[in-house]
Order: sequence, then C-alpha cells, then structure tokens
Amino acid sequence: MASSVALKAEPAPILACTISRDVQNFDLLIEDMEAELGESWGDLSLEDAGIFLNQPDADSLEFVAVAIDKEDEKNVAAISDLVKTASDRGIKVIVIAEDVSPIVLHQLLRLGAEEFVPYPLPDGALHDAIERLRKPKDVAPPPASVARAPKASGDRDGVVLAMHGLAGGVGSTTFAVNLAWELANIDKKEPPRVCLLDLDLQYGSVATYLDLPRREAVFELLSDTESMDDEAFMQALQAHKDKLHVLTAPPEMLPLDLISPEDVSRILAAAQANFDYVVVDMPSTVVQWTETVLNAAHVYFAPLELDMRSAQNILRMIRALKAEDLPFEKLRYILNRAPKFTDLAGKSRVKRMAETLNIDIEVMMPDGGKAVNDACDQGVPLGEAAPRNNLRKEILKLATSVHEHNQAVIAEA
Repeated sequence: MASSVALKAEPAPILACTISRDVQNFDLLIEDMEAELGESWGDLSLEDAGIFLNQPDADSLEFVAVAIDKEDEKNVAAISDLVKTASDRGIKVIVIAEDVSPIVLHQLLRLGAEEFVPYPLPDGALHDAIERLRKPKDVAPPPASVARAPKASGDRDGVVLAMHGLAGGVGSTTFAVNLAWELANIDKKEPPRVCLLDLDLQYGSVATYLDLPRREAVFELLSDTESMDDEAFMQALQAHKDKLHVLTAPPEMLPLDLISPEDVSRILAAAQANFDYVVVDMPSTVVQWTETVLNAAHVYFAPLELDMRSAQNILRMIRALKAEDLPFEKLRYILNRAPKFTDLAGKSRVKRMAETLNIDIEVMMPDGGKAVNDACDQGVPLGEAAPRNNLRKEILKLATSVHEHNQAVIAEA
C-alpha cells in the first residue's frame, strides 16, 4: 500500500510577498500577482512584515511588493523601515502607490526601492517591473565620453535657451538636441561650452537622440540639489563627442513635481556658471517650476505646428501666463513642418493663424522628412547624419543668429 505522504504535493516555494495595510484594497495587484507567480506568493500586513523580513524564511524571497495609498502616509516611517530592511537583506522592492505624494515616493526610492508602479495598475506594468528586477545588471566600464567628465570652471554666465513644445510631436526635443549641437560646433577656433538639460523627467528622450545611457547619478543629483556643488553637477553630465555635455532624464519615470522650483534654480545656476549656452528641453506639461525656467531663460522657444490643437494650446498658454503675471513675451514661436516656398495657400494659413492669435511666428522650420527620424533613431545629430538636410540648415541658421547676437552683446559689455 502506497504511503499517503507520497501523494501530497510539495508546497510551492514563496518567491514574493505583498506588504500592505489591507491587500483587499488592491484587488488588481492580487490578480497580477497570481498571473505572474501562481501560488508562489504570500501576503503580509505591515506589522507581520517587520517580523518576517528579519527571519531566515525571508531568504527565499525574490522581491516584495509594498502597496500603499494616501492613508498610509501617516505610517511612512514604518514603511520606510520595511523597505530599508528588505533592501539590506538583498530583497528587491517594488512600490505600488495610489495617490501618494512625490515626497513619500522619493523617500522610498532613496531607501532602496528599485521599482515604482502606479495604482490602478496599467496593463502589463507589474510584469514589466518584475522583468526589470530579474534582468541582470551588467557592470561595464563607462564609455570614454562618460569617463572624461568635464571640469567645473565656474567662470561663465551662460545664456539659457528653453524649448517648450506646445503640443505632442511638434519636434521640441529634436530642436533642442540639434540647436545645442550646432551651438557646440558654431566656432571651430573657440567653440563655446554648451550644456543640454533634459528636464522631461517622464518621457525625456535626449539620451535616445544622442545615444547616451541613462544614469542613476542623475536621479541622485535631482534628489539632493541642496548639497550639490559645481563638481557634483559636472559629474552627473555626459559628453557627446566631447563637445556637447548633457544631463539626461533619469532612468525611471518620475513625477514631474519630484523637483521643486528651488531645485531647478540650483541646476540652472550650476549650468550657467560652467557653460556659455544652456539649452533646456522642457516637458510639454506646465508644472510649478515652469515659471522658474521661464524667468531664467533669455529666450523661451515654443515649437508648434499649423493645426488647431497648437492654436488652442497657444491661447491656453498665453492666458495662463498672463493670469500669473509672467513674462509671456519671452515666448518665441517656431513653426515646425512649415509650408514650402511655393505653397502659397499654406503661407496664407500661417499668416491668418498668427493674426488670429496675435503672435509673431518668427522661425519657420521645414519638414526634414525621413532623415530626421533616422537620425533620432541612430542617436546622431542631423549635422552629422544629414548635414544637407533642409531642417538642419535652418537650425544652423538659428544657432548662428543666436551666437552672433550673444557675441555682439558681450562686445558691447
């Protein structure tokens, strides 16, 4: 007769745990954990988690998912201790957060949480986070351009040129990257020092357009600008071809209000003190520190297209700036994919749009065609990938105009 013990299945090893005040408040998390791990996961209350994480049984855990909402902010000290304990034991931490302030998220990420996923969970978000945790992180020597960090000089007073797209897909980042590159190469004998700041903390793609890695040093810099000096700022930058120095967006998607106006002021001050030109790629969203960049900018470029959404957004932007008594006159409108020279009907539409909105569209940028997308995908500026491209020629003209005007101002000073 066979033993009944042999018929009993071995319990599945516990690979992960959810930690929450009440996991029933996160029903989508339960579904996703079951889809990813089957029965190989468990649930712990905040009180039980503190005990369990200090026991030998916790050694088998691959990760814990700490699920919190607004009510948990009063217990942030206890939750922080749990995150730190798990991190110290080599257990990876995913934070699942609903309506939690950026300050709390920032604190948990600094204490060792490796992933943040908003709740309600987007489709596949937990799966993607787990895959990133499981992916081995190769430790490779930094590229030569990264290893040779520029030295701080502190003897400059850089011109700030901001780029703020008035709608999605109007080419704001393309303009920012290529304008910065042209400025860095504008004078072969005495090339100006140029810094490009990607302040779109969520969808910033400057790193992609210049084929640069996204580094944790950027997140560390943004997290503690109070202790930042010129050397720390310069160490967070990367060099493209040893000519253009770039502060990329952080590796992970972060809330735009993670940084305050004071943080942005310190970053701009450090950049201006060490570079002749500071090009800022802004998020299309207006945030608390948009005013900070607008006030600091010598020119605030506003790319747009010849369509109704751009027209409506211009009106919204101007009304918002006027309501707050901000310098809306700093906006310089750039029309992307402007009509060709022979397109008289298109030119008439541009004129009517400007008259209706009571603005001056000062710069007309032609459609660069497929070469622009190819250059962006390859991580190469247009000046190198397609130097004869019509869009590249116009950006070069703009860079030349900016540099000549700046040189004239310096000569008069």
